[in-house]
Parts: sequence; structure tokens; C-alpha cells
Amino acid sequence: MGEKSFLSWPFFEDRHREYAERLEAWCAANLPVDHHDVDAACRELVKKLGRDGWLKPTAIDLENPAPIDIRTLCISRETLARHDGLADFVFAMQGLGTGTITFYGTPEQQRWLAKTRVGEAIAAFALSEPRSGSDVANMDMTATRDGDAYILNGEKTWISNGGIADFYVVFARTGEAPGAKGISAFLVPAGTEGLTIAERLEVIAPHPLTRLSFQDVRVPASAMIGKPGEGFRIAMSVLDVFRSTVGAAALGFARRALDESIKRVAERELFGAAMAELQMVQGHIADMAVDVDAAALLVYRAAWTKDMGAARVTREAAMAKLFATDRAQEVIDRAVQLHGGDGVRRGHIVESLYREIRALRIYEGASDVQKVVIARQVLAAAKAP
Repeated sequence: MGEKSFLSWPFFEDRHREYAERLEAWCAANLPVDHHDVDAACRELVKKLGRDGWLKPTAIDLENPAPIDIRTLCISRETLARHDGLADFVFAMQGLGTGTITFYGTPEQQRWLAKTRVGEAIAAFALSEPRSGSDVANMDMTATRDGDAYILNGEKTWISNGGIADFYVVFARTGEAPGAKGISAFLVPAGTEGLTIAERLEVIAPHPLTRLSFQDVRVPASAMIGKPGEGFRIAMSVLDVFRSTVGAAALGFARRALDESIKRVAERELFGAAMAELQMVQGHIADMAVDVDAAALLVYRAAWTKDMGAARVTREAAMAKLFATDRAQEVIDRAVQLHGGDGVRRGHIVESLYREIRALRIYEGASDVQKVVIARQVLAAAKAP
């Protein structure tokens, strides 16, 4: 599994090390998959991951409830991302898509978890809108009370698993108060009348992404997750939990780029010697290794802190996501440079990593937003008595 000395760090227990070894073996035998038909590939990955038990960490087991282990989620995303970005995407969305239900759902709503944990249902998280990406509190979508139901109207965009999901966790303005305090969360099955795919969104690293349209979508009042007006707080707390796992995925991409670069410079000759003997090349490898280890420390610190019982890890998770995604971009860029023409040849692993990493610096809180979050946390801590 390449570099694995990090598993000896005190953040981990023996169960994490054993889990990492088993998942590595599974990935080596089953990944990557054919990405030609992205929707079909995602469905197949959900089925395989669920069949073999790898989706279980993404949601609680209702028969034997225990807290979600964030370190296991991070190990999963790092390992999957190193082998196949689409596999990481599938795993991540099962967790993010069900997180709201896991932490805030009613027993009836949580019945979906038994299906998502074994790959029999696909989840989606519908938060972003055309006018509110980073500024979630500015959303326009409405949910109007009508007797024992709510009627949803508006659009959601950049929705992962759009078109293949079996249900969506949707956030809409219910109007209890202005801004963030007037938003609520709802569980909306994919077949609900009035919910349609308005547009398929094509991006540089293909994933099932869509713009969703809600036209008089009627859901029972029991579809609300949590209490009226709690949607923004719920969304932020779920992102708080899963944000460090985005850093873990970036870490997986960066490790693969470093591994490929080490092989490249050891095998390729330049000016009569292996590239690895050139000091400038050694400098690149050293910088890449430092970035990878520093990112790993921040990612697993955030995960460990949450697993140890911290109510919120806003600062730690924001630091992990910001640093790991930004530095992974730099690590992969260096890998492209070391690979020369092959680094930009379509279909080469380094070229695919270059396309995969860019979105991670945007979704679940763009890098610039993470800087604001971190600064506010630091300044607030300085003012505390």
C-alpha cells in the first residue's frame, strides 16, 4: 500500500491498522473501475462496496448503534482515492448524503441507513443553489407549510449523485427567521412528483452532477429532519464532521502522485543518470514528501479530536481541508512536471489526478472560505477568558 508508516502514529488503534490493510487488499483487487459510463460505474461501485462491507462506516448500525468513527472514514477515503477517484466519490457521498439522517433523523427516516450501508440505496446531499454556494444562508428555495405537508419550490445545483440517488437530503427556506435561522432540512425520495433533473453538469473529472428542479414538490411534514429553522445549523454540523475526510481524499491523491513520481525518477534516465540522482529532482521529491506528511498530520488530528468526543472540530477540520487540498494540488502539479509529456497525456494516472484534485479545493467549503473560518475561530479563541 505504499507508504504506511503513518499508521503507527498515536492517532490510530490496532483496529484502524487492520482495517487499512484489508481495504488496501480489496482496492488492489477491485479498482480502478471502467469510468466510460459514469452513472453505471457509480451504481456498480455502490453495489460492490456495500456487498463487501466497506460502506458500513458511513452510517450508524441501528441494531448496534455506535458513534461514527471519523478516523475510519478518513482511512477509507485516503485509500480509495489513491486507487480510484470515483470510488472515493461514491464512498464519500454515502456518508455525506446520510450524515443528516444519522445525526438528526427520526427512527422512520433512519430506516434508509440499513439500505445505504449495504449498497442497496444511493444518497445525495442537496444544499448548493445557483445563487448560494459558499453563502448557504442566501438560499432561495422555499418550503411552504400546507396543512400536514410542505411544498418545495426552487433549484439545487452541483448536486453529487443527482439522477442516480434514491433519496435527497434537501435544505430549503421555511421562514422562521431571516437568513440562516429560517432554513430547514427535508428527506425527499427521488421519485417524488415535481422533482426533476433540470441539467446534467459536466466537469473536468467526470462525476454524476446535476441541477435539480423542484416544482410544487409535496412532502409530508414528517419528512422534515430536525426542527423547523434548524437546517443551517444541521448542515454546518454535518459538514464539520465530514470536512476532514475531504482532506483525507486529497491526501490519497497526493500519496499516489508521490508514489508514481518516485517510480518515474528511479526508472527514467536523464543526462546519463537516473533522474533520482539530480539534486533538483530530489528537491521536488522532498517537498512532496513534506507536504504529504504535514497534510496527514492535520487530517488525522482533526479526525482523532472528533473521535475523542469533541463537540465541534470546526477549526481542526477547516485547517485539514485547506492545507491537504491546497498542498495536494501542488504535489500533483510537481508530479506532472516530473513526468514530462506523459504527465499531460490523457489517461495517464498523473493526468487523471490533476483533474481529480481541483474540485476538492471548492466543494464542502472553498479554500478561501476555510481561511475565513479558521481566522474567526482563532480570533474568537483569543478573546475568550
